[in-house]
This record gives sequence, C-alpha cells and structure tokens, in this order.
Amino acid sequence: MKLNENWKLREFNVGEARDLEVASPDYIDYFWMTTKVPGDVHTTLIEKGMIEDPFYGHNDQTCRWVEEKVWWYRTTFDWDGQQEDIERMELVFEGLDTFATVYLNGVELGSTDNMFISHSFEVTRELNQGKNVLAVKLDPVHLHAQSQMQYYWSGFSKKRIWTRKAQSHYGWDWGPRLVCAGIWKDVHLVKRSRAYVDHVFAHTVEVKDGEAMVEVAVEARVFDRSDTCIAEAALLDAEGRRVAEMTFPLNHSTGFLQDGAICTHGLSGSVRLKVPNPSLWWTHDLGEPYLYRLEVTLRSEGDAVDEWQQRFGIRTLELMLHDEEGQHAFTFVLNGVKLFAKGANWIPIDSFIAAVPDERYSRYIRLAQEANMNMLRVWGGGIYERDIFYEECDRLGLLVWQDFMFACALYPDYNRNFMDNVRREIEQVVKRLRSRTCLALWCGNNENDWLYEALYSSGDIPHPFYGEKIYHELMPALLEALDPTRRFWPSSPYGGNDHNSREVGDTHNWQVWHGNIEPRVFGEPQLQDYSVEGLSFKKFKGDTTKFASEFGMHASSNRYTLQRNIPESQFCWGSDEMMYRNKDIHHPKGILLMEGYTGAPSNLEEYINYSMLTQAEGLKYGIEHYRRRKPDTSGALFWQMNDCWPGTSWSVIDYYGLPKAAYHYARKFFAPVLLTADHDAGRALHLWALNDRLVPYEDQIRLAVYRMDGTRLYEREYEIGLDPNGKRELDVLSEAELTNGANPAEVVCVISSRSGLAEDNYVYLRDYKEMRFEPAQLQIGVDEEAGVIRIETDRVARMVKIELDEAWIAVTDNFFDLLPGRAKEIRISQSEGKPIPWATLRVTALNSPGSRER
Repeated sequence: MKLNENWKLREFNVGEARDLEVASPDYIDYFWMTTKVPGDVHTTLIEKGMIEDPFYGHNDQTCRWVEEKVWWYRTTFDWDGQQEDIERMELVFEGLDTFATVYLNGVELGSTDNMFISHSFEVTRELNQGKNVLAVKLDPVHLHAQSQMQYYWSGFSKKRIWTRKAQSHYGWDWGPRLVCAGIWKDVHLVKRSRAYVDHVFAHTVEVKDGEAMVEVAVEARVFDRSDTCIAEAALLDAEGRRVAEMTFPLNHSTGFLQDGAICTHGLSGSVRLKVPNPSLWWTHDLGEPYLYRLEVTLRSEGDAVDEWQQRFGIRTLELMLHDEEGQHAFTFVLNGVKLFAKGANWIPIDSFIAAVPDERYSRYIRLAQEANMNMLRVWGGGIYERDIFYEECDRLGLLVWQDFMFACALYPDYNRNFMDNVRREIEQVVKRLRSRTCLALWCGNNENDWLYEALYSSGDIPHPFYGEKIYHELMPALLEALDPTRRFWPSSPYGGNDHNSREVGDTHNWQVWHGNIEPRVFGEPQLQDYSVEGLSFKKFKGDTTKFASEFGMHASSNRYTLQRNIPESQFCWGSDEMMYRNKDIHHPKGILLMEGYTGAPSNLEEYINYSMLTQAEGLKYGIEHYRRRKPDTSGALFWQMNDCWPGTSWSVIDYYGLPKAAYHYARKFFAPVLLTADHDAGRALHLWALNDRLVPYEDQIRLAVYRMDGTRLYEREYEIGLDPNGKRELDVLSEAELTNGANPAEVVCVISSRSGLAEDNYVYLRDYKEMRFEPAQLQIGVDEEAGVIRIETDRVARMVKIELDEAWIAVTDNFFDLLPGRAKEIRISQSEGKPIPWATLRVTALNSPGSRER
C-alpha cells in the first residue's frame, strides 16, 4: 500500500512548536499547504508561489531561509484492520532527506540521518483500524552539522562532510547551493506474513560450452525461528518462457535481527541455475542488451508468502589491470571481449531531484545511447541513483561505473557514529544494486586520495587523511562479503606514483581547463599554468593514460535556456547575471580556452557559439586521440553529461534537455566505426580507421579536400578491411600534398565511407580563428507536417545550428558542417509530446549568422 497521497506541509521556526503536539492526530492542519510525495520543500514552495524560481537570476540566494526552517509533513490514510495474528505491518520510507523524525498516530517511531538509504518501522500495534495520521518532522541540517563542523579540507562547504546527503546540495563548481529537505522517495505500508524476502543477489558465474551458470542467493527473514522456508528461483526469457528453475531450502544464518523494523530471524540459501543456449547481455554498441526476468518466490508451510522479481542479463564482466604481456592496463572485458569504454560522467539531473519524473531519466539515458555511449559514471558527490536509472541502463545497454558518495573532502572516519552510519549506507546500497546487470565497478570516492596527497604535498593540508579508513578498510571488507563479483577501485583517479599517474589505473585529465602541470609524483606540489597554452585542449595529445575517467571543458547553455533564466536587462555578454551562471572558480579559464582556438568572444552570440565549438572540437581532439591509442588506452568518460540547473558548465546537454554542439559531435566520435585524422597545424596528417564492433569492417574510404566554394582539390580512396575490435593507420600525407598549393586556412578535409557505416569527419588544417571562411547563404525548406527541414548552402557552412524556443527539442543532427551541393535533411520532434514552435525556428552558421529562410 503506497502512502504517497494527501500530504500537507508547513514550516516552523526552530523551537517554535512542541513535536508531540504537531504530531498528534488531533492537531489541526486544515490550513497547511498541500504537497507531493515523492517531493521536496523547495518544489512545493515554487508551485505555491511562496518563493520565486530559484534558477532565475539570483533567486537561489533569496530562498536560503528555506534551509533554516523546521518542516513538517502530515498525511492521513485509512487502514482496513485486516490482519492475521501471524502477520506484521511495516512502514517503509524509501528516502528521507535527511534528519527526520517519524510519528504515527502521535507515537514517535524513530529518527533518521541518511538520505541515501531506506528506513523501516514496525507499526503493527500503532496502526488504527480506520483513520491514521502519519507525521514527519525534518530538521534543518545546521542543527546536526554546525556543532560538529571541522576546519580541515572540504571543497565548497565545511558542513557537508557530516551529513549523509547529496554533497552537491551545498553547491559545487557547476551548480548552486540549494540544501533540500523532503520525503524524496515513495512511502509504503507493507504487510509481512510469517516470512519475507529481504534481499536477492543474482550474478552470472560463467558462460561456456553453450550454457550459462547463474547463481541466485536469497536472504529472507522469518518471525518464528521454528518456521522453515524454501525459495523457488525461475528465469524467464523475453517471451515469458521458463528457461531455468529450481527450488532450494533456506537455512538459519544471521540469528536474531532487530534493526529498527520487525524483529526477525535471518535465513539464507543459494542455488545455481543452468541456462542452455543463453542470450547474452551486451552493451548496445556490441549487440543486444538481452534481459531475462528473474522471479523468486518464498514459501512457508506450502504457502507463497512473498515474491521478488527483477530484469536480469546474463553476462561476464571483469576489469583487467594487466594485459597479456603483464603490462599495466585498465580494460573492461565484457563476455570475453575487450571493451573501449565510451561515455560521460553523470551528476544529479536536477537540484530538486525528488521532483524529477521517471520519463526524464528515460530521455537522458536514451540520449546517451543515441550518442553511442556505452558507459556512464555516477559521480560521487550526488546520489546513488533512483531505480529507473539502472533499469534504463540495463534495458538500453549501458554499463555503469558507480562511485560511493564521497567527494573532494576529508571525512570523519575517526567518529564511531559517523562510521556506523556509513557502514549501514554501504551495506544497503550494495544489496540494492549488486544484481543490476549494468553495474560494472564500485569506486570508493571522487578525487579524495589524489587531492589529499597533492594538497598535502603542496602544504595546503596539515591533517591526516581522514576518510582513508572508509575507502581502504571498510569498503573493501564489506564488498568482499557482499559483492565479490565486481572489482572495487578505491578512488578515482587512483594508482601509480601519483594517484593521477598515466602509467597505472585511471586518470582525470585536468591539464586541459584547470591547467594542471603533469606529470607529477608523490611529494611534489600540484602546479597550474593559467595561460592560453597551459589550458589548451591540444594538451590531450600527450596523454598516455590507461583510462581517462574525467576530462572536459565548459560551454554555454543554449540561448533558449539562458534567456528563460536571466533578466532581459542582463541578457548580454559580461553581465553579472551571465557570470553568475558559471559556478567555477577562475572564470577566465573559458576565455583563455576560446582565445586559443576561436579567439575571444565580443558579444553573447559569439560566446555561445565559440564556447560550444571549442568544447566540441576539444572533446573530439581528445577522444579521437584516446581511441587511436586503444588498447593502451581503454576508455574515455568525459566530464560531464548533464546539468542540474540552467548554467554554464562542462555538460553536453543543458538543463532543459537541449544538446550542445559537443553532444552531436559525441555521436560521431563515439561511433563504433571511426574515421579519424591525427593532425596539428603545419604537420603531416595521419589517417586512421577504427572498428569497435564484433564483426569485420570492410569499406571504401575517401579522403577529399575542398575549397570553400566546394571545388575539390584532392581526393584519394582506400579499400580497407579491419578485424573485429581492430584499427589501422591508412596513410600519412603532408599538408602540401593535401592542399595542392592552396592556403591551408581556406580548405576543409572530409573523410567519408562509401557504406555510410562511418560518419563523415570534417578536419580543418588550422584552428577556427585562423580559418578564412567565406560568407555562406543557407537555403532552408520546412515541412512542418512531417517535422523535417532541408538545408543547403553555396559555401562551406561551419557549425550549422538549428534553434527553436522550446525545451527538449530533439533533432537528428545539429551543429554540423555542410558542403556546397549537398542537401541535409533533419527530423525534428519534441520529446515531451508538445507542439513544435515552428515560428521560432532559426537556422544559422558561424559564417552565415542571418539565414532564416523558410
């Protein structure tokens, strides 16, 4: 029985009200505001007009008072009272943010202090037949964190380290401080009958000789120790046919259990299911992410007393840390195939995460899949994602690198209460997620090991490495017991004589953007070079990492997104409000990066275009380099996929679901077949072809060079054949040969395939600021009924941009280059089903700023 309805909300000053009085069933809440559960306080106040939209202007600062208040939730529900003597009733909160006290019919059930886990309370005696009143008091976090605040290192806030809630709520370098509170997940009233399933752990043991072995381990709880239980495990295929099933006994294991819910005795047992001719789960770029349905039925005295089910994929997965020659590696191996991990880092998709509908998660994961990503890293300063995130990654074929929620800080591992809280969190999170097919890796934290050592060596931190016991003692011990099937990686980055070493483990390349001077070793200070050359994305060229798990650069949000959230008088380049969109320190970094490639912008339109082009070309430059290095480099997860608010950040999709230029570039540079050129100004061009597929690739490749009017200067074709998961350097050509006497700044090279399996790759021999584009005239045709536009040009058009004034506009391609004489058709839709505002259509290019013909 879900208890998500009829909730009301009201704020009190600290100390203003007596708790038992407000929790009493007789308390009059008639004039309280209605609210949604799951939800949060801020979203309710926005809907009621009590605060202005925190994302508009500086409104996030004017609503700081919200986090200073005590917030009470109340609801009523009816219960029919039907209950056998052997049954128990349990109240389950899947998520409370964060310091909550729960009351039922005026009885205090208990308190919570962790946003990331569920909380259960036995209410068998507290329930009334008929009307019941449920109340939840949420304290302001400062009441629980202020007195414990320490002054050792913690990025962005000193208070956050004691609160087990989303660390980014306190502000980060890509989002505002909005410290939320609320009932952020579902609430249930559950009837337990004699025994129930507590957890199920399913994993593939092996696949060989046309058969898969799947182990299913069941943990259950029983009220009476003398009761016996059996479990039935069945695996059903996509058509609902049972392909494997077995019944097995559960034995007493953990003894008496009382963790705040029902007093029970622990049972456990396991079985291995043999699956003939299994359909394997693959990432979508390698095959079908085939999912079975695993069903577990718990029986006591012949009766079915509980059931559990989840989608499950049969696959083997390992992280190879040494190659066949014994050299260091960091390569994921899926079903025996070495995988080049292609993807991005994932942050919370909204500052108010509780209010996000499941459909938005589905759209984001679909966007990742359509951009040819096969892995997302859930970053360690946000949340362990909602079930819908992992369900969609399972369904659409994306692997998940899962951080634990510790980021950029020292954490109080010397405090017993804190460590007990963390232990409960890890145990519950691992049990919740370990049967997910998509889950590839557990990672202890984000950057704590690396930054601590670098800051300590620089003299900025005099303290011990607080938190070390969590990642290097507690986590490995718990994971060895709870999930020995997956690799645990203590931190990201980690490994080598500097935790950001290029020789061992994974790395975060912040030479680009942050100007870090690399390499360094333990004991040396971390130095930065804030110059055009020091921040340049050309620094990627020297990166010999085994696995790049973070790297990136800023780009503006789309014009529509900015315009919705900046006052009209401030909607200009260089305004205070425009700068407020950027939460990073050292704001000039973005200007310096653009200065090196596009030149510095002089107005808002140039800033939007130049920052997007620089980000897109920078990521392309780096990722094509990493892919050419495979298998020595085996993964590239750029920073970052998404935004939590309408700001300026490293994201490639802005807050309203509108992709930036880099997203559309990603679809091409992450494609399974990649045609790429390794080239820098004045040097030879090295032509490469790469095949990440499981089948051979045979094709005819063409390299052509054009003047801006479309005149062809050079053309050469290559008949190629690549092995599965193979690569080849096809040719090395000088600039003189390619340009045939023309100015390198006045030509474009296009690499294409006859089959169309590889995306066309436009390569310019000079940076944008040095190129000499001719003014282009775009011809635009629109078929509104079909949702199609057709674009042609009379000159090479650089970064053709399609804009419409609506959120979640989906286009089949955007921010593309176009040759004269070639027409391009683009399909347009609105992902939420809203009408397309065709009257706002704008189609421009960097060298055609005014083309809007329809």
